[in-house]
Amino acid sequence: MYSDRVNTSERLIESTRELLWERGYVGTSPKAILERADAGQGSMYHHFTGKPDLALAAIRRTAEELRATAEAVLNGPGTPYERIEAYLLRERDVLRGCPVGRLTMDPDVIASEELRAPVAETIARIRELIAEIVETGKRQGQFAPELDGQEIAAAVLATVQGGYVLARASGSPAAFDAGVRGLLALLAPRVSGRTI
Repeated sequence: MYSDRVNTSERLIESTRELLWERGYVGTSPKAILERADAGQGSMYHHFTGKPDLALAAIRRTAEELRATAEAVLNGPGTPYERIEAYLLRERDVLRGCPVGRLTMDPDVIASEELRAPVAETIARIRELIAEIVETGKRQGQFAPELDGQEIAAAVLATVQGGYVLARASGSPAAFDAGVRGLLALLAPRVSGRTI
């Protein structure tokens, strides 16, 4: 599965990331990690103090990647509306769900302050970026002055995460797409009472 050039520590982290996304914390056994990483039995304990330490490294990596992807889109070119639109419309594996969002549904991750921290930080950072974009859009007259940046940011994140749930429940990305289209229609800039 992995090339010989990928070191054991990296293989363990990447295997744990995949398994956490697929099975959650409890379902990710050390044996499954070692099998997926094609690593020897003592490898995990050579590089990490145990499963919680390895899981933390994997969760941090997943959170950092998601945060970097969101920041690249939200800090990209375009008007405030276009940047939010780009974030909502960016390519996603909708039926697989969000790797960070799925961690919030894992009771073992949420029960651990250490495992939960990278997840909470990532969600907070993305929410703050969106809120700042909304406030910029308000100053530029693109969004209605009565909109609250934090509330709109929460609605954007709720639409994305809820869209994953709806899509997975229905077995179709159409439910995700419908939620995104609905939110974009509500946020669309208006001129003289008309959407532009």
